[in-house]
Amino acid sequence: MAKTGINKAKAIVDAAAAGGWAVPAMCLYNLEGIIASVKAAEAKSSPVILQLFPWAVEYADGLLVHAAAEAASKAKVPVAVHMDHCQSPEMVKRAADLGGFDGIMVDMSHYEKEENLAKTKELTEYCHARGIITEAEPGRINGGEDGISDTADLEGILTTPEQADDFIATGIDWLAPAFGNVHGKYGPKGPQLEYDRLQKIRSSTKGRVELVLHGAGAEFFNEKLLQECIGHGIAKCNINDIVNTPFLEHLAEKAKEGRLTALIEESTAVIQRHTEKCMDWMGSTGKAGSVRLE
Repeated sequence: MAKTGINKAKAIVDAAAAGGWAVPAMCLYNLEGIIASVKAAEAKSSPVILQLFPWAVEYADGLLVHAAAEAASKAKVPVAVHMDHCQSPEMVKRAADLGGFDGIMVDMSHYEKEENLAKTKELTEYCHARGIITEAEPGRINGGEDGISDTADLEGILTTPEQADDFIATGIDWLAPAFGNVHGKYGPKGPQLEYDRLQKIRSSTKGRVELVLHGAGAEFFNEKLLQECIGHGIAKCNINDIVNTPFLEHLAEKAKEGRLTALIEESTAVIQRHTEKCMDWMGSTGKAGSVRLE
């Protein structure tokens, strides 16, 4: 059944693109991350996107998705729910039919180009019919990360404006360009980002799709690097280990101390603190009121 009304994910990212800031899309694996992200958004008067992987559906049969959707609906600021790196047509359709998602990344980048485009078009139409926006990845962003199938053995392919045009023709709403960014760990030289390439992609796609940053690894990405990407047109930044690594470190340090409830509350506060930092870095703090949901 198609959703009615304005799509919150699209409204949030449209506002970010128009205002020259970016929304943090928090890659989450548990209820603590969901709670912390919404608390951070309310504390900072910032929009946020709660981002889950297909793993969340497989592991808990959709319970985490429903929890995220309920948290988003009760939030005092605009909060959307998105599925990242949905890598099979079956899972895209399962997620779309599950309810709770405002957006789904149709990631067919492990297929050859023509099949990738055909599947992306078909699945985008499926999602749009249900009021869900879609994201896709022209080229192929190198590396791999927890929560998605291992595609690290596939060669990275940098995005060109021509490839972007091919994907826009499938009807997608957001585009995740490969411009030297990688999933997971960067090498000792750090990110080798091709801003000229990103600028050309932004110039050729502006007004047709919005751009998404993948690969904002904690080791190298800070306010300066994120702002550089935002200045070249990025409106949504996927955030994973910037918040999840401190969370795991806190658990490892404190697991043998105190009560379980205290540990859960403390670790949730750790995620919230680092999420608020990301909101400051990306300029989304104080921008909740700029999102039009009517």
